Amino acid sequence: MRTIDWVDGAVELVDQTRLPDECVMLRISAVDELIDAIQRLAVRGAPALGVAGALGVVLAGDDQDAIARLRAARPTAVNLAWGVDQAAAWLPQGPEAVLETALRIRDEDIAACQAMGERGADLLEGHRLRIMTLCNTGGLAAVERGTALGVVQTLHERGRMAEVLALETRPLLQGARLTTWELGRMGVPHRLVADSAGPYLLARGGIDAVLIGADRIAANGDTANKIGSYSLALGAERAGVPFYVVAPETTIDFATPTGEQIEIEDRGSAEVVTIRGVRLAPEGTGAANPAFDVTPHDLITAIITDKRIIRP
Repeated sequence: MRTIDWVDGAVELVDQTRLPDECVMLRISAVDELIDAIQRLAVRGAPALGVAGALGVVLAGDDQDAIARLRAARPTAVNLAWGVDQAAAWLPQGPEAVLETALRIRDEDIAACQAMGERGADLLEGHRLRIMTLCNTGGLAAVERGTALGVVQTLHERGRMAEVLALETRPLLQGARLTTWELGRMGVPHRLVADSAGPYLLARGGIDAVLIGADRIAANGDTANKIGSYSLALGAERAGVPFYVVAPETTIDFATPTGEQIEIEDRGSAEVVTIRGVRLAPEGTGAANPAFDVTPHDLITAIITDKRIIRP
């Protein structure tokens, strides 16, 4: 199953807000529909957003206002803007050239995820590995297979996985809703962990590595990823557990010198004070809701990309 694709003149994508209860494919033929899907996280994950951005330009044609709104739909995730820019550069050559570019980006993402899985599995030593991960970094975050969870899938295919400990990932529970769903489909043994329990479990020992994805990597290796990554990195450093970032080369933003310059999206109070429409806090309660945090490069053991291993 592909998370996002171009089918008969429209974008088709899995509506991730409906998982794990039901797997629903959306068919999108207008840019505003795609922007809405991106902003409400029906499609999410840096590689998938890169593909969505490129395919969105196909839908937009030469509507520069629509292209600009699409590019700005998720400010932290560099792949979205990258995908838009890559496809938009071919507008002078006509719509067929734009579509060809978008489909090339889709196919390159599939190849990149395969390469990251193999490179990461080669890097991690040992058998019967126990891996901790945060958010969702599998095929739902890409076109197929994924980034950090793609490494897990390759390890599983090689018979080297014992268990994945998946953090729930508040406030939108991508780990609980999406990662466990994907691990179950893979047949990988796994348990769900409350976010705040992650560092403690690392301190107890028995975990071989932490694998996370990335939404933007600064030129010095500072990495923006789902909120909770920084505290997990601190716990891993204290426990002596390797902490790996898995992301395609397209997620590295050489125009951003350090993590201090990365814009962190705040998604408002509603996602924190409610869960899937059920209110948790009294009416009128506000919330701080940074969707991402930045892990400094000196807490990262290595960055696994589709082309190389980077030790920042």
